[in-house]
Amino acid sequence: METIGIIAASFFGLGYLLITLEQKFNTHKSAIALTMGGVLWLLAAVYLLHDKEALSHALSHAGAEIFNIVAFLLAALALIEILVHYKFFDLIRAKLIALNVGDKQQFLLVMVITFFFSGILDNIAITIAMLQIALRFFTGKNMIIAAAGIVIAANAGGAWSPVGDVTTIMLWLAGKFTALEVIRYAFFPSLALALVAGALLYRKLDDTSFEKREKDDTLTPSFGEKMVIAMALVSFVLPLLVSFIGLPPYMGLFLGLGLTWCVIEFAKKRKRADNPTHMTANIDKIVQSVDISSIKYIMGILLAVMALSTLGVLQWLSSVVVGADPSTSHLILVNMGLGFLSGIVDNASLVAIAMNTLPMDNPELWALTAIAAGNGGSLFVIASAAGVVAMGGYKKLTMGEYFKVATFPVLLGLLVAFGIWYLQFTFL
Repeated sequence: METIGIIAASFFGLGYLLITLEQKFNTHKSAIALTMGGVLWLLAAVYLLHDKEALSHALSHAGAEIFNIVAFLLAALALIEILVHYKFFDLIRAKLIALNVGDKQQFLLVMVITFFFSGILDNIAITIAMLQIALRFFTGKNMIIAAAGIVIAANAGGAWSPVGDVTTIMLWLAGKFTALEVIRYAFFPSLALALVAGALLYRKLDDTSFEKREKDDTLTPSFGEKMVIAMALVSFVLPLLVSFIGLPPYMGLFLGLGLTWCVIEFAKKRKRADNPTHMTANIDKIVQSVDISSIKYIMGILLAVMALSTLGVLQWLSSVVVGADPSTSHLILVNMGLGFLSGIVDNASLVAIAMNTLPMDNPELWALTAIAAGNGGSLFVIASAAGVVAMGGYKKLTMGEYFKVATFPVLLGLLVAFGIWYLQFTFL
């Protein structure tokens, strides 16, 4: 590796250390990531100073890939904000209360709903929503267990769907697998992890530590509000449909966002003056409330990783980790190791590096990457975006508390998930 590559790798390592310790140094990871990306591309420009065509090609490739991901995330997060505003998740909470099932069974329902909705919607938003729902059912130690279960189920649900987690979105948009392939290869391993971890957490629940539940009969959405919610949910299916005819997935989400917006505007015009609803809200303000900082972080990481690729650093890393002609068994072990490494290192950056270093053309192996990176982030609460969000939403969910109740169940579940994937890979 050349000197400029060593400098770039060192700068990336320093930046990533600062990202990992952002709370200790009171910094913002988005600012660090964007700085990393900018500085590393300056080094890449110096490296290719006498080859402007190669630099232009590298920038075009990086720009196209980042646009695909950022456009997709912007549209997805905007639709989530619309669902939040029209109280879709409040309706779920009210339905759960109305079921009148046992207290401990509510924990299982919360995990099941989180797992499946995280496969359809963004798992970060689902984590936030389900935490608020869980606070209506659980208290004390049970709430810590429920919060941990939500993180695990959200990460597991995001790992089997092409739209559920930023890591699977990145792999899908990069063409590593199709939507049907990742569902086929990753669903049962991720489900197995959620079942194993969920069962072990269920046994830890305290029968005497539950909140008193009261029915909420005030939620009576109008027909127009129901139409908005339905259109927003349908929008998340459109990326899969347009991908079958060769269009990029973000085009489907843009179409869905546009149609949802049109439904809102149409319903506002038909709203009766004596029956005010959420239709009176300003849709521009709803869309503007999207969490842009997380998107900036993803942009910075992708820019940095692609700059490292341009400088030849990732090619060198690939030769060291997997060699020139790795066997399938070697690649499987590397992917499994990626899962355990995701427990302490941000999985989005790991997947970005893996995409540029692992010489794999088998979608089953890339599905294993999604399983490992998505679920490995559940080993420790700080290792995934869902975990960090959960810590922010419920302050009593500390690193220590999560470790005590969840790390071993996740570790056992991750081993079972790898086993299920390997059985599929060998016999199916």
